Amino acid sequence: MAEHVKHVLGDQTIHGCFSKVGVGRLKGFLSTTTIFIFFFFLLAIAALLNWMDIPIIQGIPLGQARSSEIHHESVEFPFNCSNLVNYPSVFEPKESSTNGTCPDYFRWIHQDLKQWKSTGITEDMIERGKPSADFRLVIVNGTAYVERYRMSYQTRDVFTIWGILQLLRFYPGKVPDLDLLFFCGDDTAIKKRNYKGRYAALAPPVFHYCGEKAALDIVFPDWTFWGWGEVNIKPWEETLRAIKKGNERIKWEKREPYAYWKGNPLVSRDRRLSFMKCNLSAKHDWNVRLYKQDWGQEIQGGFKHSKLEDQCTHSMTLMIQPKYYDFFSRSMVPMQHFWPIRRKNRCKHLKFAVEWGNNHPHMAEAIGKAGSKFIEEALTMRNVYDYMFHLLNEYSKILKFKPTIPPNAQKLCSETTEQGLWKEFMVQSMLKSPSDKPPCALPPPFEPQAIQASLDAKENKTTQTKTWETEYWKN
Repeated sequence: MAEHVKHVLGDQTIHGCFSKVGVGRLKGFLSTTTIFIFFFFLLAIAALLNWMDIPIIQGIPLGQARSSEIHHESVEFPFNCSNLVNYPSVFEPKESSTNGTCPDYFRWIHQDLKQWKSTGITEDMIERGKPSADFRLVIVNGTAYVERYRMSYQTRDVFTIWGILQLLRFYPGKVPDLDLLFFCGDDTAIKKRNYKGRYAALAPPVFHYCGEKAALDIVFPDWTFWGWGEVNIKPWEETLRAIKKGNERIKWEKREPYAYWKGNPLVSRDRRLSFMKCNLSAKHDWNVRLYKQDWGQEIQGGFKHSKLEDQCTHSMTLMIQPKYYDFFSRSMVPMQHFWPIRRKNRCKHLKFAVEWGNNHPHMAEAIGKAGSKFIEEALTMRNVYDYMFHLLNEYSKILKFKPTIPPNAQKLCSETTEQGLWKEFMVQSMLKSPSDKPPCALPPPFEPQAIQASLDAKENKTTQTKTWETEYWKN
């Protein structure tokens, strides 16, 4: 979520797949994660720092959407492994409680697992996938075990595992036995080109924070939903509250008429240094204001100048054409949730986008509000946990072997995971009681023609902006 913002805020351009354009996963937006956050994404998300290869130029004011918090009134879990007898082991929601259908982006779960639906997932596939993974996670009888293969960057693996532990607390006894591999790097791990024809059945299933057209990675929410301690990004619920509050500081009509981005130009150096050429100069004003973020100075100064709530106070999100996608971003629509920016000649595209927004303030505001609404309503932490649950549940259905605890695996619980410098972030994101209602209902998979129709509709929207821009530069 946090390179994701779940990417619209923060270091929004990163190379790789983080976005939370969202926040958290921000790796591809100008906002990954792109505000969208990771992107978008105004999306608030994008507010995060991004790691996706998608620069996103930040955006959009958050609307007055409903709260994304998860409220609990039932018994709280103990915070240690030695007192497991007190943990609820069976999920018992209120009988009268019901939950509706999940957001549309949950349909992509079926598509991400399609590669293995006909063959199933064998133990041999798991073994072959180990060289591509940072850790192996096994859940047996509601208890998680992890076998680590290599260190991931910063604490990506730690907070990913922490998030899965919270899922087990949210739906105790409901997450099925499973055995999976997880990769925490930037680029995708399992390339389609290596598994064509007779080799298709050999593709190992590997979970990851983002996907792309040329890869088979199974897309999972990124670690930043539970916090990104190294850059002082708080857990998603707290981050979203702060962004919404910060967004209220400047009324829409009072906002500066420029595209805004702040990040580290030395990350994904070729793309970002090229992008920095769009900044104000003696020769050009592309209607873009770009600011360098020195994380070393920010760490020393207590992160006083990198708060997402101080940056996500502008307008609609401008998303530079992404290579990667987050688990939720495939259901975002250009000209509905964000303005699409092509990579080539991006300075000219950015200038036109800003001019269009300034000349069509009501339409720009509508895009901004729609992006904000998407993030606030579709990307709540309850939906994040429900997405995790359904993805893991569907994945478990295609396992062709009974998961067992690896000899070198470590048993996990909150007590063994929350420790060290990042304990504060973990305590803030820890669920203290189970959900009082069942997960939302997983919608059926897309029909093949529906996926193509969606792609065509998005392309048509993008083509419309190209037509408008061509006319603009002719005049």
